Amino acid sequence: MFQTSSLRFRVAFYYALFGAGLSILLSGGVYLTVQQIGHRLMDQVLLGELFEHASEGVFESPNTASIKGYIRSKKQNSRNIPDEIRALEPGNYNIMVGKTDYRVLVADLADARYFMLFDTASQHLQETEFFRYVVFFAIFMIVSSAIGGVILASRVTASVTRLARQVSQAEPRDADLSLIKLTGNDEVGDLARAFDRYLRRLREFIERENYFTADVSHELRTPLAIMLGTVEVLEQDATLTAKQRERIARIRRAAQDMIELTSALLLMAREQQYSRDEPPGHVGEVVRGCVEKHLPLIAGRPIRMEVKLIAEPDLLFERPLLEVVIGNLIRNALFNTKAGFILLRLEMDRLVVQDTGVGMRPDELARALDRYYKGPSSAGSGVGLSLVKRICERYGWRISLDSQEGQGTTAVIMFSAANQLKVVT
Repeated sequence: MFQTSSLRFRVAFYYALFGAGLSILLSGGVYLTVQQIGHRLMDQVLLGELFEHASEGVFESPNTASIKGYIRSKKQNSRNIPDEIRALEPGNYNIMVGKTDYRVLVADLADARYFMLFDTASQHLQETEFFRYVVFFAIFMIVSSAIGGVILASRVTASVTRLARQVSQAEPRDADLSLIKLTGNDEVGDLARAFDRYLRRLREFIERENYFTADVSHELRTPLAIMLGTVEVLEQDATLTAKQRERIARIRRAAQDMIELTSALLLMAREQQYSRDEPPGHVGEVVRGCVEKHLPLIAGRPIRMEVKLIAEPDLLFERPLLEVVIGNLIRNALFNTKAGFILLRLEMDRLVVQDTGVGMRPDELARALDRYYKGPSSAGSGVGLSLVKRICERYGWRISLDSQEGQGTTAVIMFSAANQLKVVT
């Protein structure tokens, strides 16, 4: 069955529509032509009868079942001239006399006016019969056009369909794939060559991306690992003061955050997502870990952080990515809250992060999830919330923000029941 939006359907439909229109136009033209020919033949018969009977000394009405004649002059007047034709001027007419339809010829000859009538009943019967043939022909042409349109559409779009099927099954890494083999030297061939050029560029891009990913993974993690090793050595120094130990702890957290962020970004760059073969993760465990890691950021400020684990759902996710999501929401809440509380509430279908901070204006709220957007008081790069949004889209989750200026912000991540365990591979 054709899809109404497919090229094949449109070719068949317009071909059938063209055939139907042409057949209707042709049938109508033939029918009208036959009708006009019939009228002319009747007019010629009436004119012949008129001259035949008018040439006689006294006009006598034709004695046939189909033709009648009348005269009106100073010398001779026919009786019972129908009132419907009595006042007619010379010419040809179609007139109903009583219940009978006549073709009427009115002519003036030798100071006399003649009225010749042709009963069109038999002509109408023949026209009706001919009309049936015309209608049958039109229907036959419409059906034939539709069938021909389907056949023509299948043949015309066969190469396009074959090309589309091959492209849909193609992988960018298929080095041996060549679409030109499937087509000829026509417009579809031009399209195939364009696809081939695009696939070559795509393969080169993927190869560069793979090299870049490998280089980033190595070149970033190596110095970060060295930093963490140096921090561990410094932490073993017994002569450090409390202030120095606090600063070293901040260095450790920053390095660890950088390692986790690098891992998360590398995971986001991967085409394949979390596999169903792996066990689902415990969201509550990740929430508790993120809260514990961010508690030092309060640093004696009048802020109370609460965690309510109403439920602990098990979902399919990569732990570094969920930590990025929760960590970003907690850091945003801590940055924008001078005093008050921050609440994390985990339910079976959602995670809520609520704060009593400065909030956002409606125009800021509308753009908060846009990439590189920074609010007036933001000190970040504007990628935090947009990254959270991308991670949520990766798993089919939905994030929404609700905020009022001066009253705080509430972020809600919905773990849709239809998408909790849905993973794209």
